[in-house]
Amino acid sequence: MKKPSPTTNILAVSITFAVLIAACAAPQAGAPPAAPAAPTAAQPAQEAAAPTAMPAGEGAMDMAALIAAAQAEGELNVIALPHDWCNYGEMIEGFKKKYGLKVNEITPDAGSAEELEAVKANKDNKGPQAPDVLDVGPAFAVQAVEEDLVMPYKVSTWDSIPDNLKHPDGMWTGNYYGVMSMQVNVDAVPAVPQDFADLLKPEYKGMVSINDPRIGNSQAQAVLNAALAMGGSADDTTKGLEFFAQLNAIGNFLPSWNQQTFGRGETPIVFDWDYNALTQRDANKDSINIEVVIPKSAQLAGHYATAISKYAPHPNAAKLWMEYTFSDEGSLIWIKGYCHPTRYNDLVARKVIPEDLAAQLPSDELYAKATFPTLEQLNKHKQLLADNWDKVTKIEFRKLQ
Repeated sequence: MKKPSPTTNILAVSITFAVLIAACAAPQAGAPPAAPAAPTAAQPAQEAAAPTAMPAGEGAMDMAALIAAAQAEGELNVIALPHDWCNYGEMIEGFKKKYGLKVNEITPDAGSAEELEAVKANKDNKGPQAPDVLDVGPAFAVQAVEEDLVMPYKVSTWDSIPDNLKHPDGMWTGNYYGVMSMQVNVDAVPAVPQDFADLLKPEYKGMVSINDPRIGNSQAQAVLNAALAMGGSADDTTKGLEFFAQLNAIGNFLPSWNQQTFGRGETPIVFDWDYNALTQRDANKDSINIEVVIPKSAQLAGHYATAISKYAPHPNAAKLWMEYTFSDEGSLIWIKGYCHPTRYNDLVARKVIPEDLAAQLPSDELYAKATFPTLEQLNKHKQLLADNWDKVTKIEFRKLQ
């Protein structure tokens, strides 16, 4: 799954995305170019002043007209937005309260691939099962463009989003990012592992789990992170498949997990984005002792992207949703969920982030060496998983209740 029962967090990483190249541009292999230094997060917020208005992006509608058009449609269909993933629960409630629209929530724990399938299956359906907006991993955003499933829209804050985190024509827009982490139920393991190599030790028999990486972005990136940690590269992630094949062969791997199996200690070591893991740590502090570990040998960063379905039953509500989530108000909601909005540097430069909110984010130093794969590398990894996961790992995933 893209979002196997969320666990939410994110860092105050002050690194600008030197990462994925826009879908229509030819991606460059190798390390991304150095990004300019960003201001630190803990700068005082402006006193009660309204955030500075951002210049309108090309294609952005007049807000009054957009609000009226969206309210005439009356509702919005979202998919794959668990409430504890990146603080989407507060985001949805804030949107409903501000604009008075009904929000239909389709399959909150769906994966990125399932989101695209939902668009395809509902092309002629104008009901609540047809997604208006998507929240997908970057490789799936590119697939959506290639398969003509999304429409262009540039939000009014377009100019404050790094160029390498948005499609040049507005077909998708990067919204937030984090790094891959291990989420550990401390009460159910003999010692907290600190890296991928530790997971091969006999004391972790039957304790390590991921969901199917062929259909979920976060799980695919866990395999990519393993490849980096075990001596591979973002250009060749075969070692990631080999690592999980070895875990399976020695009995340390248990296929498929959710927050229930994690909480019961049945799958006490799982992989998820740091913002998800930190949210779960906070939400379960009275019942589960959770530790969030960023692997020592290799840190992998990644972002998600928002796109509007070409077949959206409520296209104006979808555009208004994007305006809300990419506004200062929406960006701060993501930060409260430990997510790092792609507009982060702009928020810092304009002193929009309150000091207490900035203080809750982990240290920038933890993420300074994170690897941001290029779009070409992500697509190559996705194809490798599709072609070789079964034959290399011999892993068959369970269906959980």
